[in-house]
Amino acid sequence: MNILLTGGAGYIGSHTALALLESGHVISILDNLCNSNLSVIFDIENIAQKKIKYIDGDVRNVGLLSKLLEADKIDAVIHFAGLKSVRESFEKPLKYYENNVQGAISLLEAMENTGIKKLVFSSSATVYGNPQYLPIDENHPTNPTNPYGRTKLQIEEMLRDLSMSDPTWSFLCLRYFNPVGAHDSGIIGESPIETPNNLMPYIAQLAVGKQNLLKIFGSDYPTVDGTGVRDYIHIMDLADGHNVAINYINGKSGFDIINLGTGIGYSVLELVKAFETVTQSKLKYKKTSIRDGDVAICYANAHKAYELMSWKAKRTLSEMCKSAWEYEIRKIAK
Repeated sequence: MNILLTGGAGYIGSHTALALLESGHVISILDNLCNSNLSVIFDIENIAQKKIKYIDGDVRNVGLLSKLLEADKIDAVIHFAGLKSVRESFEKPLKYYENNVQGAISLLEAMENTGIKKLVFSSSATVYGNPQYLPIDENHPTNPTNPYGRTKLQIEEMLRDLSMSDPTWSFLCLRYFNPVGAHDSGIIGESPIETPNNLMPYIAQLAVGKQNLLKIFGSDYPTVDGTGVRDYIHIMDLADGHNVAINYINGKSGFDIINLGTGIGYSVLELVKAFETVTQSKLKYKKTSIRDGDVAICYANAHKAYELMSWKAKRTLSEMCKSAWEYEIRKIAK
């Protein structure tokens, strides 16, 4: 298939690009590099030993998207493009709605213009909000606690409405939990432009001396050690999930939602200890107050992904830490 990846130079998009290329798909990447780097495109080509088409552009540009979809004879789209910081979404909510929701609208308009009606949407477990039960399955009520999560839910609802108005659309929303780690090559991984908002890249930078102290937000949650519990999933398991998803929607129509997670919850301190074990190092941390929008415990029921797509996460927490560490070390050695 010919597949367009919006935001394909980002963390999840770039790893998915490699999984798709390995499976024989032809990909095009659209990215404005607001949270990524052009070097990632060259890294993807280096690892895959294949040339890919990259377009420097914004997903809100309907005209550009329409031309691209036609010129590259695109069969399906995976929509990653969007802003993703929970903390920043509180500070700049209008920016998040304008980028994420309007970006999705523009993409859908371009797809409708060109008759391309297959879309895998990069959603998030943040749409669930505070868990009413665990593990969280796809039928769990949605009540996001931050503007970022609300933009994701609004896009999901828009896709559902569109599929009801026109049954020829095929939409699959992937609600994934906490992607971590890096590609096996160590060449690409999570590399935020500014100070990392996510836990794993911050820990990796702490281990190599780029950061001085890890602040653990929340110490009195009702968990095994008082710190927040999350479902961490290896980025390559997540990439494989997108590869399976794009094949799953081929020939299907309608709207569906699938969780991608491991079904296992690890606390922040458990992740820190696992990283210390892998790297044989000691990490300095301090417990501090809870952040707005955070929940105590969140982990997936991922049975539906296996039942419908025969997909399940395979890689361990130790493998997640090891790959993140090897990527950070490789960056230093450059």
